[in-house]
Amino acid sequence: MSEATVYRNALELNTTLGEYRLQSVLGVGGFGMTYLAWDQHLEKHVAIKEYLPGDLAVRALDGSVVPVSTDHKNDYQWGLERFILEARTLARFSHPHIVRVNRYFEANGTGYMVMDYEEGESLNQLLKRAPLPAEDELRRILLPLLDGLAAVHAAQFLHRDIKPSNIFMRANGTPVLLDFGAARATGGGTRNLTAVLTPGYAPLEQYATDGRQGPWSDIYAMGGVLFRAVADRNPPDAVSRLQGDTVKEGLSTAQGRYSAPLLRAIEWALAVKPELRPQSVAEWKAAFDARSAVPSPQPASRQAATTATVRTVAATAPATRPATPPPVPVQQDHGATWRRIGWMALWVVAAVIAVGWYQRRPPPPVPVVTVQPVVPPSRPDSGSAVADKARERVGEEFRGADRDGDGYLSPLEVEGRFPVIARDFGSVDRDGDRRISLHEFVELRRRQFENRKVPPLAR
Repeated sequence: MSEATVYRNALELNTTLGEYRLQSVLGVGGFGMTYLAWDQHLEKHVAIKEYLPGDLAVRALDGSVVPVSTDHKNDYQWGLERFILEARTLARFSHPHIVRVNRYFEANGTGYMVMDYEEGESLNQLLKRAPLPAEDELRRILLPLLDGLAAVHAAQFLHRDIKPSNIFMRANGTPVLLDFGAARATGGGTRNLTAVLTPGYAPLEQYATDGRQGPWSDIYAMGGVLFRAVADRNPPDAVSRLQGDTVKEGLSTAQGRYSAPLLRAIEWALAVKPELRPQSVAEWKAAFDARSAVPSPQPASRQAATTATVRTVAATAPATRPATPPPVPVQQDHGATWRRIGWMALWVVAAVIAVGWYQRRPPPPVPVVTVQPVVPPSRPDSGSAVADKARERVGEEFRGADRDGDGYLSPLEVEGRFPVIARDFGSVDRDGDRRISLHEFVELRRRQFENRKVPPLAR
């Protein structure tokens, strides 16, 4: 039998903090400990998170938390203030998929936040136990988390450390996002954020103290969580991707098991450059809804079959009206007669409805036959021929870049293939819908050709 884990830097069990009695250690992270405690007033279990950054502070003999040296005092105090700010911010939220902080307090020279305790496991544990979940299950986990994350972003607050181990799966299967503000819970003027990063889930801008972070940074991390789920491996580190990117390769192994909209949304979220990612949760969430926006072929087939049936009835009803049968010297079946009358009535009603529908349709357009005059062959105009070839060449260039075949070029599709367009995407995207249409692409090439003194494309 294996021995129980001993956490030497934790408070002794059965220690009381106000009305809470500590029973066990639930987990240890870079910024402190989380305890299972018993609320002696409300008589229920709670989870208590203690601020204790291991590289800045230690536990003293009297149970208090103190900086490891006077040189770390300012950094420790700054981190404690961020920890209290995190608790205050989360206490304002009442979202079913964001960890709920019931109260916070200071004691032992550090801070504590009291949260609801729930049975379950982390997403990291779930993916190890049951790898490659079905897409429907993955969406049931992801979409509620995105709703909660959008509410947090609306309050001008960022998570900065989203990863599978910070997503908790309740026993009833619903997810909750834990450990907000971890990237801000340590580091002052003399520290950078590198020490709090989780490779593979942290975006490139999080590696620099002056990196411009925003909702797109959390979206990158959430994209990394999805990559971990569909590829069954951790995403590559953002810095290493500058030398050689393996995201496409990893996602290619998930083709067939997961839908194309889901894989495209993951690749979009994991764009290395922040400006090429979704800028908000709502924008990214719309990419996941692309699958539901496409009508299912089955209902469409049934609708087409129904329409065809109505038209057939309208066309054949007069010809298939039953004639009066000749007298037959047998006993008449009155039940059969009434059935025939019922069917005749149904045929008549159907025919009347169909004819009425047919008459209400707009008349079909009258075909116009245009007779082309016979013109003797002549040498084609050289300028027009050049323009036609240029148009055809630009069209092929556009279609070759449009990998998903939706008729538009996304920032991800132009990156690497058209560096000039990627660098100045906004000026090419005239209507501001964050995608380039064929018309906008042709206009760009036309302007480029004019600058080179090449015969312009037709407008």
